[in-house]
Amino acid sequence: MTDDVAAARAAAEEESAFSHPPVDPDATASYGDHPDQVIDFYAPRGAGTTGPAVLAPLVVVLHGGAWRAPYDRRHISPFADFLARRGFAVASVEYRRGGTETGAGDQPVAGDQPVAGRWPDTFDDVAAALDALPGLVREVLPQADPRRTVLTGHSAGGHLALWAAARHVLPAGAPWRTDGPAPLRGVVALAPIADFAVSVKLDVCGGAVRQLLGGEDAFADRRPYADPALLLPTGIATTLVQGRTDLDVPQAVAESYAEAAAKAGEVVGLTLLEDVGHFPLIDPAADACAVVAEEIAQLAW
Repeated sequence: MTDDVAAARAAAEEESAFSHPPVDPDATASYGDHPDQVIDFYAPRGAGTTGPAVLAPLVVVLHGGAWRAPYDRRHISPFADFLARRGFAVASVEYRRGGTETGAGDQPVAGDQPVAGRWPDTFDDVAAALDALPGLVREVLPQADPRRTVLTGHSAGGHLALWAAARHVLPAGAPWRTDGPAPLRGVVALAPIADFAVSVKLDVCGGAVRQLLGGEDAFADRRPYADPALLLPTGIATTLVQGRTDLDVPQAVAESYAEAAAKAGEVVGLTLLEDVGHFPLIDPAADACAVVAEEIAQLAW
């Protein structure tokens, strides 16, 4: 396949994924005072998902977008609805991304793109959201069974999902470190930015990884606190789903993470999808999205 053909197909996949209108949640709850510190909740839908005796597995979704402000949870809401229609209870987490307090319309840029991420705010928010989630679920989504929680995320959100599942192995003194592993059935990371060294080498998302950690000067010092490939083993069942023709986060990134896990004595599943790029994994119109739902179901049920 020529570069032009590959680029055209990737563009068509992205257009399809973003063609779906946002789906409003059934409820939204705050886990902090900032406008971005919210979680959208989608109740399970479909046959067999109603009634007080029926509790659905909970899928926690962390959206991607290179940790940059223009990309918020709205673009992944059709995927959240897709999971809800397959019988899952869904919590879609928003978090602070690159930019200023005034929002995406007035934010610093690196080259022609907004800066990726905010240190430490992005990590503060994901940790706070997951810590608050059990209480919020009991309050606003009683159909969910938090004992059967699967964490998933796409691209930059895949990074955050892997990171959130590894908080108990963060370096001593890390503000987000927990005493033990999160009570998760597992993690399904979709085209995750899972290995920072490989991602930097491949210039994934236009230098987003270095920006996330505050730039070149801070990268080496902060990487041990943020790079999932350095936070192993977690002891939590983990599967990566990756398109073989992904131009945004190439297959080599997921493979490197899986290799790092193996060296740490942990088996990580790696599902590679032929003729699939970056966005079909969260596109309800794509066959790859059904594969993702099945991977989640295998852990959740």
